[in-house]
This record gives sequence, structure tokens and C-alpha cells, in this order.
Amino acid sequence: MNTVIIKYNAGNIQSVLFALERIGVKAIVTDEPEAIRSADKLIFPGVGEASTAMGYLKERKLDQLIREAKQPLLGICLGMQLLCAHSEENDTPCLGIFDVAVKKFISPDLKIPQMGWNRIHTKESPLFKNVPADAWCYFVHSYYAELNPATIATTNYATEFSSAIHRDNFYGVQFHPEKSAEAGEQILKNFLEL
Repeated sequence: MNTVIIKYNAGNIQSVLFALERIGVKAIVTDEPEAIRSADKLIFPGVGEASTAMGYLKERKLDQLIREAKQPLLGICLGMQLLCAHSEENDTPCLGIFDVAVKKFISPDLKIPQMGWNRIHTKESPLFKNVPADAWCYFVHSYYAELNPATIATTNYATEFSSAIHRDNFYGVQFHPEKSAEAGEQILKNFLEL
């Protein structure tokens, strides 16, 4: 199986690579259009800022490539947010695969960003096969995708938000499966088996 991690200027690729190696999967990291088109599975991770990341994707025409992807694609953290329509982070138009707004957490009582372990409450989805319905996963984020018809998992922090979304061949998770112990490992395995 040919697994590609889409390379762009939003870090965290190493920990995703290591997590895949732990489950016996060798992935390549590339921004080469042909390699991306011919992959069996695409992983679109990200830690960073939305407008800079979108600028980089557009500059290299990766935005179009991602929108046109036919194989299963998993957006992680910022990668998931970029699959949405718009982010409040620097008023950024995103890829628009999910018609969802990404908002900034506002809370007088809670630390922003949310950083650490929180529960995901999952709906029926092949992505969550053999994952407890209220598994603990690891989050680091200041922005969140609103609840919407594509939501397949929710989490509460300052508000209830989408911690996973799915439409057609596109999946997104707000948490970091590569840092989420057994539950995260199972989610990555499930994605690779889609």
C-alpha cells in the first residue's frame, strides 16, 4: 500500500511518520503532484497557522490537488481545519470540502489553546472500529470546527465541537491520533484499512 503524507509548511510530520512506522507502515512525505495522485491513502497533517498554510498550498497548486483527491484522505488538526470552508484564524478561506466554519475558542475560565487529553464521543463510522465510544485522545488547538452534518465525533471544551468529520473519501480529526496512544493507533489502522 502506497501511503503519502502531504508535505507543506505546517509541521508535525515526523510524529505522524513514527506513528505509522510503529504500526508497520512506511509512508513517503512529498508535495510532488504525481506521487500524491497515485497514492492509495493520503494523510494531511498540520500544526501552524491557517492563512500561511493555505498560501503555501495555493502557491504549489496543492489546494486543487487535495480537492480533487479520490482516495481516502485524513486531515489531522490544522489539516482537518483546512478541509473546512473558512477559518476565523486571520479570516482565511480554506479548501471548502466541508461546508463548515472554523471558530476560535472563547472562554473566560478555560486555557486556550486546549492542550492535553479529552474524550471524543464517536458515532458509527469505519474510522472508529474497535475504538471505545468515549475514547481519550490528545488535543492541541485554539480553533475548532462547528458541529455539522458531517460530524462523526464530538468533544466538549468551552463548547461542543466536531472532533472528527467525514464526507465521501475525506476524513478529518481535530485531535492527534499519532499522540493518542492505543485509540489513536487504532484510528490510524482503521483509516489505512478503508
